[in-house]
Formats: sequence, C-alpha cells, structure tokens
Amino acid sequence: MPLSGMLVKQVTIKSDGDVFHEILRSRPHHISEMSPDSIKGVDLHEGEWGVVGSVINVDFIHDGKAKVAKEVIEAIDEEKKLVCYKVIGGDILEAYKTFLLTVQVETKEEENLVTWTFHYEKLNDNIDDPNSLMDFCLAVTKDIEKHHL
Repeated sequence: MPLSGMLVKQVTIKSDGDVFHEILRSRPHHISEMSPDSIKGVDLHEGEWGVVGSVINVDFIHDGKAKVAKEVIEAIDEEKKLVCYKVIGGDILEAYKTFLLTVQVETKEEENLVTWTFHYEKLNDNIDDPNSLMDFCLAVTKDIEKHHL
C-alpha cells in the first residue's frame, strides 16, 4: 500500500458560498458556535486571522474522542475561494507524517459546491486512509450551512 495519498469529497450547500469561504478564511473561531458538538474551540496561536502563515489551534471531537490540531494557513486564494491548512501538531500527526487540508467553494447560480481535499502521508501501512476525518469535515460543513439557513 502506498503511504502517500489524496482524498477528495464534495458537498453542495444552500447557504452563501462567499460567507462559507470567509468563515474558513478569517473567522474559524466562530465555527464552534455553528458546530458545537464537533468543534470545541479554535484559537489563534500566532499571527492574525485570515493571514497566510498564521497558526491556529483547533479543539475538536472526532470518533468520540477529544482531539487537537495545530495548523498553519498555507494559502488563501480569494478568486478561487480556497483556503489551505497544513497540520503541524496534534493528534492527526500521530498517524500521518504530513497532512494538508484544502477547502474550496465554487458558486454556480444558487448552488455552492464545497470541495475538501486531503493530501497526506501515513506513518506506516497499518494506518487507514482518513475517511472518518473527511466525514467529520463534511458534517461540520453541513452544520455551518444549517447555521446560515
């Protein structure tokens, strides 16, 4: 089995795509209010909200367990409504050597398509692909959507 992989999933949301992008880019600390069962808190560790190079800490519940992820904002593309985070610490790195999350919003008339992409490298062959983590991100996406409808 290859240790490196990519996982891509898409979900359509009815809420405003620009608002969704803005939340993930500049106001991730508000997600805990929109998805309180999944996201317990997002704190700014270094830098400024919505600025490439800034570091955030995310406290979340995944598979029934409290976890933490320390992430640096790697890229922001306003035109493509894309934000990329690189995990630099926390529970995810207990299974993965590298882990990059990219979220992009495509707006087409009334529909907004949210695409989550994971690029990762497992520590060993015994590690599963991050499907449950992807399901978690899709569930949080739907929570954000419900909050804004």
